[in-house]
Amino acid sequence: MDVFEAIARRRDVRREFTGDVVPDDVLWRVLEAAHRAPSVGNTQPWDFVVVRERATLRRFAEHVAARRADFAASLPPERAATFDPIRIEGIETSGTGVVVTYDDARGGEHVLGRATVRETGLLSVALAIENLWLAATAEGIGVGWVSFYDEPFLADLIGVGGASRPVAWLCVGPVETLQDVPDLERFGWRPRRPLTDAVHWERW
Repeated sequence: MDVFEAIARRRDVRREFTGDVVPDDVLWRVLEAAHRAPSVGNTQPWDFVVVRERATLRRFAEHVAARRADFAASLPPERAATFDPIRIEGIETSGTGVVVTYDDARGGEHVLGRATVRETGLLSVALAIENLWLAATAEGIGVGWVSFYDEPFLADLIGVGGASRPVAWLCVGPVETLQDVPDLERFGWRPRRPLTDAVHWERW
């Protein structure tokens, strides 16, 4: 598929993983696409930790379930009812976790392009994640971004040290299908804004 189709087909996958493990050659192509992302000062401030050990997947899934329950308990009743059927992870069923990390110190203190906007390093990592996601979509592989976790827990779980920090746990695996409508729209959490509401000309 071309890049426009991959963008249109990309979904945050939860329920649709088949339980099979993504083949190594496909995973490597997807990671290579991620590694080709542009980065501020060409620092390439990312690393990718591939997690397939069942005990580690289970331990992280249990942690995420607890954080999900905390979030559900914080919601007003009507939002809690909307949130209840939304599955927020496929950690064990995907069979592969890719933890993307960010090293703020990579490239030293004088990073070309980061002097006035420090966040460009973290934004570079986001570009790598998007590259990974689109490449996976083109390969027929699903990706789900898990964000219900405590960062120190995940850093300890996978042994992240130094100046690096985990930015995302991505569930990566073969899928039965990709939904036509994203889950958060299908389940009524929030609709997509029309492009006309997001585009401004010359000034805000």
